[in-house]
Amino acid sequence: MSYWQDKRVLVTGGAGFIGKTLVPKLEGLGSSIFVPRSKVFDLTKEKDVENVFNEFKPDIVIHLAADSGGIGYLKSNPGKVYFNNVMMNTLLMEASRQYGLGKFVTINSVNCYPENAKIPLKESFLWGGRPEKSVSGYGLSKRMVIYQSEAYRVQYNFNSVNLILDNVYGPSDNFNLSSARVIPALIRKCIEARDNSADNIVVWGTGTPKRSFLFVEDAVNGIILATEMYKGVDPVNIGSILEISIHDLTELIAEMVGYNGRIIWDSAKPDGQSRRCLDVSKAKKEFGFDAKIDLRDGLMKTIEWYNMRQKI
Repeated sequence: MSYWQDKRVLVTGGAGFIGKTLVPKLEGLGSSIFVPRSKVFDLTKEKDVENVFNEFKPDIVIHLAADSGGIGYLKSNPGKVYFNNVMMNTLLMEASRQYGLGKFVTINSVNCYPENAKIPLKESFLWGGRPEKSVSGYGLSKRMVIYQSEAYRVQYNFNSVNLILDNVYGPSDNFNLSSARVIPALIRKCIEARDNSADNIVVWGTGTPKRSFLFVEDAVNGIILATEMYKGVDPVNIGSILEISIHDLTELIAEMVGYNGRIIWDSAKPDGQSRRCLDVSKAKKEFGFDAKIDLRDGLMKTIEWYNMRQKI
């Protein structure tokens, strides 16, 4: 707790999904938090980034902000996604360097890994090929900030760490079907089909790809531990070791919400990478991180939150 006491922490994307869990936790540890809102500070513009630093004068930056979404959104908007993320990442880190920031923490994505890398994904595999085609604009934009960190450490001795998060889910996730990732999209589809007595739901792909998922509270604990304890520039995976196929995940969510209709698999839509599961041994070794919340418990918390929001 003493690490965070009276620290000024800039959390980009702090009003978003992960930020809604991270920010209150940091405030409870004694930090002063500033969350730049996009209506006031456009982080793809240099002047706005400079204004953020001049106004708040942070000790630490935790960079959560990203132009992201589900596979459909990323596939349809590769140029926009690439530009927005590269500009945010580049400008924020350069401003942090010029300002003399104490620590810069980048939150990266499992989508930055090469399409054909061996499973489980080790940090050393990162530069072994291109990301899967449907998410490559996003994956490559996120990979560039890792190189920027490495270059700035060599030339400027800039203190930045890079965390590669698994597929994060939980309360406050994005449930908009046009941009939602797999878990919130499936929860919404199944609940709406149940409530409307629909005969079927349509799910993208074949259901065969396997993924691992990280509950948001575990993700936040990993971010906090790494900020406090990790001093290396090499990226570190933060995730869960449990893999599940999209088919089995869909069946599980349908069962948990009480949807008994038919599941139609639209194989004309992309599956994405066939498997994605992180090797998390480095996070355990470097700062003692372990995911604590299993998938069923995390799904129940997420479903309960979504149901409550629908009643408001």
